[in-house]
Amino acid sequence: MSRCVLCLVLAIAGCAAGSMDSRQATAPALRVMSFNIRFGTADDGPNRWEVRRDAVVAAIREFDPDVLGTQETLAAQRDFLLAALPGFAAVAVGRDDGRDKGEMTATFYRRDRFDLLDSGHFWLSLSPDQPGSKDWDTAITRMATWLKLRDRREPTRPPILVINTHFDHVGQTARLESARLIRRRAVEMGKGCSIIVMGDFNCGDDDPPHAALVGQQDDGIDLFDTYRAIHPARGPDEATFHAFDATKVKGERIDWILATPDFKVESAAIDRSLPGGRVPSDHFPVTAVLRR
Repeated sequence: MSRCVLCLVLAIAGCAAGSMDSRQATAPALRVMSFNIRFGTADDGPNRWEVRRDAVVAAIREFDPDVLGTQETLAAQRDFLLAALPGFAAVAVGRDDGRDKGEMTATFYRRDRFDLLDSGHFWLSLSPDQPGSKDWDTAITRMATWLKLRDRREPTRPPILVINTHFDHVGQTARLESARLIRRRAVEMGKGCSIIVMGDFNCGDDDPPHAALVGQQDDGIDLFDTYRAIHPARGPDEATFHAFDATKVKGERIDWILATPDFKVESAAIDRSLPGGRVPSDHFPVTAVLRR
């Protein structure tokens, strides 16, 4: 190869690399938060919903998410958050009847950024399209909410499939089967999409449900743990459930945000902020800042 040709090849390669670097630098950030807000009728005394709800809103506003997945949300809590966060819309139904009864995996998104292409819900059971259904060794009814969003800031990019869920706190078999179901639904609904799966999984990232969800398998999708991408070494202080004791940081990270590899992780964290000096919920929210 002549020197001139070699220089031309290197120049073209350099321009291509520069274009990719520029694309990553200018791609809009996608701010994602998963937050178990604790159901509003719980008898939590000084930590009851009416006392801490403003701290929940403050924590959300402080991170400023584009997509927010909540768990244990009752209809009144959903409506309160919608009123307090006027730029958001929500997809949410109660797990007991598919309408307003029972806890919700209410999922919020910015109306000025996203077009909602499609949405729905399924139950973590052998009859996932039957509201209120439950199976395996689950203690209570569990569900997932999904949204397919078109990002107006990236109109030529694939839609984003968001799945928000809450696994059972008792049944080990239920958690594993729920993870398998979530993955199957992600494969079915996520063709041609970037995918985000988040929620309260009630188990750690070394447990079988995490392995069933994460990684490249024979089904055509690959999911990775956004927190672990930034913090590869597992530490002893990763607890996300703390039972209203903000000093409790030792333990497992049971709240996760997973994504497909077309997302690059800019940051991922367990949010231990105390708005106004008050713990907002019995879980720390988890966050991720992603770019495509």
